[in-house]
Amino acid sequence: MDTNGIPSRLRAADADRERVATRIQAAGGEGRLTLEEVEDRLSAVYSAKYTDDLAALTSDLPKPAPKRRPVALGHPAVRIHLAIAVVLSVLLIARWVASGAPFFWPAMPMFWLAMSVLVHARVRGARRRFKPEDGIAVA
Repeated sequence: MDTNGIPSRLRAADADRERVATRIQAAGGEGRLTLEEVEDRLSAVYSAKYTDDLAALTSDLPKPAPKRRPVALGHPAVRIHLAIAVVLSVLLIARWVASGAPFFWPAMPMFWLAMSVLVHARVRGARRRFKPEDGIAVA
């Protein structure tokens, strides 16, 4: 125990073991480890009691790349589309204020403007996921 009463070695959970085992199997699939090394390390992973034992098994492997969240409005054409939709929405609201209508009639055109931007972003996102070598024609 350290001075704060926290144990210096933490027991490994099943989720910790599975995470390390997946990383070792991936390294074996990439050719970084031989089949014998993968088998030895996996047996050590499932018999490990502490997290520092697990860390030692992957210390010579490269760190996995952090997962990036896809950007919905990343394409410049979608950002331009969004800007135009916002400008049109502001103009519609200004017209509604000037007209003095008792109900908010710009709600429906603004809804369809928003839907068009969302569909555009979705289509651009789908196009980005496919590569030409996938054999899928994208217009």
